[in-house]
Amino acid sequence: MVQKYEWALLILRMVLGLTFLIHGIAKFQMGLGNVAGWFESIGVVGVLGYIVAFIELTGGAALILGLGTRMISALLAFVMLGAIFTVKLPAGFMGNGQTAGYELDVALLSIAIALCLSGSRLFALDNKWFGSPKN
Repeated sequence: MVQKYEWALLILRMVLGLTFLIHGIAKFQMGLGNVAGWFESIGVVGVLGYIVAFIELTGGAALILGLGTRMISALLAFVMLGAIFTVKLPAGFMGNGQTAGYELDVALLSIAIALCLSGSRLFALDNKWFGSPKN
């Protein structure tokens, strides 16, 4: 019988995956050159824009499928830490009226950390392909 916490982790994995998949798609639609240019405009190396877009798009899809949940979640946690400390922190937790704060980023970071620590085996391709690891 599947325990309740596995259902909770599945929900977290799907929400985090869908959120980052959509953000990754948006970055590709706006043009990766534009994303890199924006990164440079805030004082971050532009190539990180390409890396972040790739991590968001492929990482979001991988989470939805249940592939490499712990590793992908760790990468997404680093992306969120970068967003908080390079962009959002000056606006405060709730924002400053001109830009959003980092409240959503903290929530996504928390989900990523929970999945990194716990994994998520329910309906995961990792579970089907590599078997269910025993604790």
